[in-house]
Amino acid sequence: MDADAKFFDEMFGTGETAREPYRQYHNWFEAEDSAQLQKKSVEAERLFRRTGITFNVYGDDEATERLIPFDLVPRILSAREWARLERGIKQRVRALNAFLNDIYHRQEILRAGRIPHELIANNDAFLPKMIGVSPPGGVYTHIVGVDIVRTDENEFFVLEDNARTPSGVSYMLENRETMLHMFPDLFSQIPVQVISDYPKNLRRSLAACAPPACQGKPVVAVLTPGIHNSAYYEHSFLADQMGAELVEGHDLRVVDGRVAMRTTRGYTPIDVLYRRVDDDYLDPLNFNAGSMLGVPGVMDVYRAGGITLANAPGTGIADDKAIYSYMPEIVEFYTGESPILKNVETWRCVEPDALAYVLEHLTELVVKEVHGSGGYGLLVGPAASKREIEQFRKKLKANPGNYIAQPTLSLSTVPILTDAGLAPRHVDLRPYVQVSPNSINVTPGGLTRVALKQGSLVVNSSQGGGTKDTWVLEE
Repeated sequence: MDADAKFFDEMFGTGETAREPYRQYHNWFEAEDSAQLQKKSVEAERLFRRTGITFNVYGDDEATERLIPFDLVPRILSAREWARLERGIKQRVRALNAFLNDIYHRQEILRAGRIPHELIANNDAFLPKMIGVSPPGGVYTHIVGVDIVRTDENEFFVLEDNARTPSGVSYMLENRETMLHMFPDLFSQIPVQVISDYPKNLRRSLAACAPPACQGKPVVAVLTPGIHNSAYYEHSFLADQMGAELVEGHDLRVVDGRVAMRTTRGYTPIDVLYRRVDDDYLDPLNFNAGSMLGVPGVMDVYRAGGITLANAPGTGIADDKAIYSYMPEIVEFYTGESPILKNVETWRCVEPDALAYVLEHLTELVVKEVHGSGGYGLLVGPAASKREIEQFRKKLKANPGNYIAQPTLSLSTVPILTDAGLAPRHVDLRPYVQVSPNSINVTPGGLTRVALKQGSLVVNSSQGGGTKDTWVLEE
């Protein structure tokens, strides 16, 4: 464990003895045959491959399908640790929904001077077509993924919010299924909170947001861009698990003021559309005229109360990393409370003083595009070459408003299983939140992403990261 001794290790803390949340698991692990565990690791890969849990990686000549590596050693949180995280996540999600409602209506936070007006007005993720539109039940962010990192025993930070189309929940569920299949005895010894009810809860949560035009039991469908999308497995998985229809744009049309899907019995109206298509491609009559992925006229039906779109169009502005830097103010403004979960210190490069500081300290900072995701367009200063630093310096000077910078955090580690035994690797956590008009439900745990390369801080699957099962212990 020496290579990462300066980082907080969630299994061992700063010593050699397992911390309380890991004690039972560590005792079990020590009694297991290491060769058998290695065989189980190979078996897990076979299970994932047989199930078809792959994702597409773009950037080469053609998209290639890859398996996300899965590590057998779970990430474990105590009930007390989770209770604090859950409170902080719910508070943050309430504030995000209130913020979205405000900026598309009265814009009181702008009038109060708590956020610069130009940060909204000049933001590509802000949708003027949503001004004055109130989504059914007042819910903008039906599904949220909040990325959290840990730096010490009691230090958790929110790294970013994913309010547009958070992905990865299928891996969270399949990770648990795989662990239950391979180690049923382990779950009988250690009481772990259940997550298998996520799809059922998601359907119930979405149905609770049905539009005024809905009559009877709400019809829910998942809109996918199609089989070539990197997250297509997840789209089909969730539709299947929810008992919802999986549809593409060409399956849908506007009929009598409703969005309807083609069936063997003609066209059937849809009440709630869980869309995994970006705003710009959602409606060729209102946005990108060349889009073949969306539904012509769906925005007009939406504005008239004929369908619920989850998540609501325009929620992407809550993902913006410059907006993220104002989240402490946003939480206080809408909840009247201090944030339970901290933000990471953030420099907005559009501000001259911040830009000067960032340019001077590029070798120490992490620099991100304000609309970036998936680990792309990222500079990790301490790990970058001189050439990469200078290339990024030019990008920053040319378009400073496109970037924010943050300190390089000492991310916590959780051991992975290697041929030589346990070895620490850096992790983050993406809990998933379901929002309905009367409740906010946070699935216990979430997706733990792990940087499999020693010393790496980049956990994204597109950049070679893997995943772990996340356990939240019962009381």
